[in-house]
Amino acid sequence: MDSGNHQIPENANEHCPGSQSEEAGKADACAGCPNQQICATAPKGPDPDLVTIAERMATIKHKILVLSGKGGVGKSTFAAQLSFALAEMDSQVGLLDIDICGPSIPKMLGLEGQDIHQSNLGWSPVYVESNLGVMSIGFMLPNPDEAVIWRGPRKNGLIKQFLKDVDWGELDYLVVDAPPGTSDEHISIVQFLQATGIVGAIIVTTPQQVSLIDVRKEISFCKKVGIQVLGIVENMSELRQSISDFRFVKSTESGHENDVTEWALSYIRSNAPELLSVISCCEVFDSSRGGAAKMCAEMRVPFLGKVPMDPHLCRAVEEGRSCFTDQKCTVSAPALRTIIEKLVSSCQ
Repeated sequence: MDSGNHQIPENANEHCPGSQSEEAGKADACAGCPNQQICATAPKGPDPDLVTIAERMATIKHKILVLSGKGGVGKSTFAAQLSFALAEMDSQVGLLDIDICGPSIPKMLGLEGQDIHQSNLGWSPVYVESNLGVMSIGFMLPNPDEAVIWRGPRKNGLIKQFLKDVDWGELDYLVVDAPPGTSDEHISIVQFLQATGIVGAIIVTTPQQVSLIDVRKEISFCKKVGIQVLGIVENMSELRQSISDFRFVKSTESGHENDVTEWALSYIRSNAPELLSVISCCEVFDSSRGGAAKMCAEMRVPFLGKVPMDPHLCRAVEEGRSCFTDQKCTVSAPALRTIIEKLVSSCQ
């Protein structure tokens, strides 16, 4: 609903001044409104840069946000592997890392130490392959150990510059890896991109309640700002590992541990070789309350699937490789591929 040129959220208080009003989040009518903080921190009034952003984004067909309620759930890992998968489907793909305080994407795509180059068309992405380009503040830091200590306006200004000045060319997909939570960066990326058309958001979580509580807030955020939730991905749903990849230890009476891996594997080969092809499954996080699938049913958002914890995927991420070309990622790659195929179908 609109009031003049000032957009009013559906669940706003009576006499709402509108989310684009200078009084948004500050007026007496805003007290107690669930949108108060978002409206108070969002940019106000017409922004001339939005026209430039719209022109730059016009050559990008699908813009997808990858979000998480909290850190450490594998959001950037999913964004990186999603980008690899889309590129391997012969799509033109861009990956934009706006996790300004924790830019891990350069490492996850094997691009550490790369620099951004400028041309008369703007900043050029750093390319993994000819059809997979990446942009991140990580490319701008002289020292990867340097902390980025910026206030909101400066972070928002960089996000705008990424959208306005990066020459992506024609893309089928732009994957945006956002920081965890619902911070200024989220409000900015939505504000800057909304007029250009965002396909929607994927939210990554782990199964336990402490993570799902924050995912509910992320879903609420998306609904408030008008972003479709494309689905929830439950990461680290359980540990799955081949017996042959296990390390075995034996405790001594003094409390020390001895590595007995060679002895154990030799014993299995001799006495039960069929066990070497067995996958061991172990629940790492408590999912007794139904995990992400149950939460999706309650909140009426799509559940895209589960990705097990896979040491080979962790190794591929550390080395900046695609799990889909790694013959050892037999547990995680099929699960990720099924999820990504669902996602691509929903974007058609």
